[in-house]
Amino acid sequence: MTQRVRVHCITVTADGVGAGENQSFDRPFGDVDPGELFAWAGATASWVNRTEPGGSRGLDDWITRDFTRGIGAEIMGRGKFGPQTGPWPDHEWQGWWGDEPPFHTPVFVLTHHPRPTLTLGETTFHFLDATPRRAVERAKAAANGGDVRIGGGVTTLREFLDADLIDDMHIAVTPIELGAGKRLWDTPDDLTDRFHLERVPSASGIVHHFFWRR
Repeated sequence: MTQRVRVHCITVTADGVGAGENQSFDRPFGDVDPGELFAWAGATASWVNRTEPGGSRGLDDWITRDFTRGIGAEIMGRGKFGPQTGPWPDHEWQGWWGDEPPFHTPVFVLTHHPRPTLTLGETTFHFLDATPRRAVERAKAAANGGDVRIGGGVTTLREFLDADLIDDMHIAVTPIELGAGKRLWDTPDDLTDRFHLERVPSASGIVHHFFWRR
């Protein structure tokens, strides 16, 4: 079975912004409120970070249930691991994800400043200075036959789109607009030269965008 390179459950605003400026330790998404951005997913019964019973069912929940299905490895940008830039001052910082990150697979963190591999629970973080294509090769080799998820942020996702390495994507679009920040696109129709696009609205107000190769 062919391994795919997938994007799943990335959320952007109606004007295409996936993260704000001024990222810091206390503000992982910069000027964007993650509570607003991911409210649709956090409300579902199957959200990967849910710690209490309950939550909504329906289309949003069906999508969040698929977050880990078939995924053998993830690739993320350094900003999704933590707020530091440049050389690591030390290796004490272990990321935003706690003692049991939600990935449960090998994760390849793209950085120009590699550091030793880090294992937390069932997740192993590898710090890789590589092109998108080489990163995909490494991730596929580690995925044990599973798919590779490009986990973001939007700057990293743009690099993999520009390298034409994505097979299919799910992007959730919220009705809010920010006007500034790290933008995935000017319009999703920009990608229809390479992808089919289906928009599916949800009762939560989210419009789910599904892309697959032509």
